[in-house]
Amino acid sequence: MRDVVIQQVVQTIVGYIIGMTEPDEYLGKGEHDVLLWAQRIRLAQRTVPSLLSFIGINSKGLANNLFHSHPTLAGALIGGHYPTLSNLISTSIDPPTSISSFAAWELLTAHIVFHYLIPTLQFSLAILIVDTWQYFLHRLMHTSRYLYTTFHSRHHRLYVPYAYGALYNHPFEGFLLDTLGAGLAFKIAGMSTRQGMCFFTGSTLKTVDDHCGYALPFDPLQRLTGNNAGYHDVHHQSWGIKTNFSQPFFTFWDRVLGTKWVGGDVSARYEKARIAAQKAVDLEISQKATITHSQPSDSSTTPPGALYENDLPPSSHLASIPAAHKHPQPPAGKAAFQAAGSRQQILDDKAGGGVQVLMAEAKEERAAEGLLKRSTRMRAKSSSKDTLAGLRERVSVGAHGRGVGVLGMESGR
Repeated sequence: MRDVVIQQVVQTIVGYIIGMTEPDEYLGKGEHDVLLWAQRIRLAQRTVPSLLSFIGINSKGLANNLFHSHPTLAGALIGGHYPTLSNLISTSIDPPTSISSFAAWELLTAHIVFHYLIPTLQFSLAILIVDTWQYFLHRLMHTSRYLYTTFHSRHHRLYVPYAYGALYNHPFEGFLLDTLGAGLAFKIAGMSTRQGMCFFTGSTLKTVDDHCGYALPFDPLQRLTGNNAGYHDVHHQSWGIKTNFSQPFFTFWDRVLGTKWVGGDVSARYEKARIAAQKAVDLEISQKATITHSQPSDSSTTPPGALYENDLPPSSHLASIPAAHKHPQPPAGKAAFQAAGSRQQILDDKAGGGVQVLMAEAKEERAAEGLLKRSTRMRAKSSSKDTLAGLRERVSVGAHGRGVGVLGMESGR
């Protein structure tokens, strides 16, 4: 929570500073820029007669033939001169100035260029800058041991990515990788304030979506590019951490530089990880079960820390307690319960021998008991040193089968 909030605060401050460096917005600026592009289109028409003459076409003669049927086309052929268009007289300028009006096609073309073509190029350039910036810095964070352990390892605590963790980074890495990269893309692409708002919001949504951990079929952000939640989730796994560095938009640099995951379908890996995680959860739950009675059926589950809370009186009474009772004693029945659990685990392991293992154990235990009885009878006939040495050797061989592997299980697996 703290790291994500810090990064949001830093991004807000940097966004405010960038906004202070932008030119002031004013009413009618969009219409002014459209007319500016219309004027540029008019000036570009001055080159038409020269281009036509270069390929052997008389633009003036062609314009005269088309003047009555297609006056607008004729005006474009002679360099953007439209005699049929009335000029505007601006009385706000002293002296009054004649301003030529624009043809309908010029205004329409200027509108398309300003509102669609230029923003498309700007957004494309900004996306390329962000993808390039983040790919190489992100990859550097993994190839440099110092950068990874100091900064980037914090983000990779997300073994299972989730949406809120998208901006869970070290503050320095968050500023360098996300905030600074997006700010540079905004300035270099020459976006307006409104375009910057859309770009920053879109980048944040894409990053959050890539970390959400769900492959949603109805999510357009996951359909537009191959760099989606499934793609980036591979990077957060231990087996894919050296691949899929690209973010947040496209996978171009991974494909070009050979760092894209090529290990095939990952569903089997995820299923294996799911089973391992479930076993870990089951083990944790089983370890919290506390046996308090001699019979497991009479036992109850108590929270951790409450196992021995009633075994001793308050610490002020410790001086009057015999030494043998000053330490907590295990509850009655726990050893029997654990032995029963171990026996059941062996029976469930069919591949490891199952009931045959228990039978072998019983046989070895009987053999060990026989050796112990004989060694007791022979004690009077030998020295203490020799008796202990011989007993140790015989018990080791008898209890451990062939002398390797406890209960003879390890040697057979």
